[in-house]
Amino acid sequence: MKETVISLQNVWVRYNESVILEDVSLSVRKGEIISIVGPNGSGKSTLLRAIMGFKEPYRGTVTVMGTAPRKAPRGTIGYLPQKSAVDFTMPVNVFDVVAMARYAGKGMFERLNNEDRSQIEEVLKLVEMTDKMHSHFGSLSEGQKQRVLIARALAVGPKILLLDEPSTGLDVLAQDNFYQMLLSLRTSLNITIVMVSHDIGAVSNIVDRLACLKTRLHFHGTPGECLSNETLSSVFGKNVYYVKHDKNCDGCGGGR
Repeated sequence: MKETVISLQNVWVRYNESVILEDVSLSVRKGEIISIVGPNGSGKSTLLRAIMGFKEPYRGTVTVMGTAPRKAPRGTIGYLPQKSAVDFTMPVNVFDVVAMARYAGKGMFERLNNEDRSQIEEVLKLVEMTDKMHSHFGSLSEGQKQRVLIARALAVGPKILLLDEPSTGLDVLAQDNFYQMLLSLRTSLNITIVMVSHDIGAVSNIVDRLACLKTRLHFHGTPGECLSNETLSSVFGKNVYYVKHDKNCDGCGGGR
């Protein structure tokens, strides 16, 4: 069995007096793609923050690569926040957006060196955005912007990639291309990917496991095991149905 790179044991997290995560235990193995699914307000983003060490649990433990998140070496985790946390009007080109990740570890007056530039060019190649390297970031399509932001997250050479609702705002074709890119990155970099989503139908085609979260973890396992009517009802409510997204199926979709 592959080594565990992320472990949450009986984790409780609260904001003020409200419990956001309740007794959550979850392990993520090296090279795995796992999606945390659930409705808005279910604690998905908080779980990512706990993994990054930005939110300390008041009960339970979180470890990343065998140590507390804040003690993990710099660059262990690459992070793509929700779109609402990203300034898409940045007056910079694609190269400069990715370079931000390399500048984060430098002193005030340090400049990019050859290693930095080589790494930036390499991750842009991985996400197939080399030809847009000198384009204005704001001129890109939504799908292209997400690829550039993934490149920025990868620029530090992380072992783990955390993505918060990465496909929001993408059309069906761009969404499918984005998820296929994630599969390619997993293979080429042997990277572990944890992504938050509310779209079970889309992510179930590419993930190894789903974790169904609504304050507490209702189930985690393979998509086939997780997508029962009982599990969906406990997380999303009774008036929900599941239709698997299939690019080969005309008219397939999902809803409630």
